[in-house]
Amino acid sequence: MSYDSTIIERFRKLATASVADAVDKVAGQRGYMQYEIKPRAGSHKIVGPAATVLEGPTEEPQPPKHALDMIDESDAGTVLVIGVGGERDVAVWGGLMTAGAVANRLAGAVLDAGVRDVSEIERDFDFTVYARTVSPGTTVGRYRTLDKDVPVDCGGVTVHPSDLIVADRDGVVVVPQAHVDGVLEMAEDIERKEAEQTRFILETGSLREGLAKYDRI
Repeated sequence: MSYDSTIIERFRKLATASVADAVDKVAGQRGYMQYEIKPRAGSHKIVGPAATVLEGPTEEPQPPKHALDMIDESDAGTVLVIGVGGERDVAVWGGLMTAGAVANRLAGAVLDAGVRDVSEIERDFDFTVYARTVSPGTTVGRYRTLDKDVPVDCGGVTVHPSDLIVADRDGVVVVPQAHVDGVLEMAEDIERKEAEQTRFILETGSLREGLAKYDRI
């Protein structure tokens, strides 16, 4: 699915910290991925619905079919999320996949494994990849794609197809599809109040007074 462009732009203005806090409160669950999932290529903020791919170990030399299919079939603005089971020190993403993603205007990729061809991705493409590792190792003969459009674990968070991915330099947050509107409203409210709190602290010269008045740290 795709989200209204207004929703995407409103999330784009928010810090992932605010979105993570809102997911905690609205969805009642952790939405932020483990700290190892970080920008490995590119530096753009990512906001978009998740398209998911599940990979698992194999000794057969197979191409990552489902991942390749999703790159071509996903709507513009989609974030491809790849979850794996087993060793993560292999690259489930590289330069050719990036070329396909750019050609089809995907918003970015989030990987619970490695990315390779980082220099090529940064030199030739305006594309951001969040990943657990950087590795020159191919998945061919080590991994195969098992399924697509299914829930996957990525960075310790379960990602369902069409959940909203929000990622910046602080990390990656998954907003459950059912709670997108509520999380957006709360995150915007958090940022409004934090702006007021920051001004109050600067005006009074007291962090303690600011914390006491707004009851937020």
